[in-house]
Amino acid sequence: MSISDLIKNKFVEEFTAISVGTLLTTLLLSFVLGLFVLVIYRVTFGGVSFSKSFALSLVMLSMVTSLAILTVRSNVVLSLGMVGALSIVRFRTAIKDPMDTVFMFWAVGEGIAIGTRFYDVAIISAISIGVFLIIISLVRFRSTESYLLIIHYHESAGSVVKQFVAKLPKTKLKSKTVQRDGIEMTLELRLKDSETGFVDKLLKIEGVYDATLISHHGDMAM
Repeated sequence: MSISDLIKNKFVEEFTAISVGTLLTTLLLSFVLGLFVLVIYRVTFGGVSFSKSFALSLVMLSMVTSLAILTVRSNVVLSLGMVGALSIVRFRTAIKDPMDTVFMFWAVGEGIAIGTRFYDVAIISAISIGVFLIIISLVRFRSTESYLLIIHYHESAGSVVKQFVAKLPKTKLKSKTVQRDGIEMTLELRLKDSETGFVDKLLKIEGVYDATLISHHGDMAM
């Protein structure tokens, strides 16, 4: 028997070893755990705009990865072919939030664990990581968040505005623009959600045209 016949027989033997029950179990479990990752992502999401397409892609990542791993896990020929196929694929999707990358790797990791039939590892790790992320999310929500405060006022109200701003916690001047119709000042500060009522008080100052408070998720120098 030639080497090609041995490889061919080995391929057929290993490929037919995947029963329909195993395939359905793998896809079903990867779907459930992928859906679990999606729910945790939705609950702990702290970005500006929630992307439904990205959330759904987490489920598909788990299912596709588990299917690929299940197919190639014990077949050398198919594994090499999969590596060659993936080497020519270029992913250009930009990930804006680093946490999105974490969830992508989590979904892929669950797919790998399920595809290799480590079902207990997949379930235990999914629950553990999910609980850990929820705890981190609760701690983050209780802490202060970064905001941008934009104030547009007349020059005559400058001293009063500065005294008001000096009373705000952890304030940092980002920019100040002097225009013919007044002055625009942008500040970066850290607040809790319950501490945003001061914006209404700013409008009561004579000479203040408008005040805008924007949630800011960039880095802030402490």
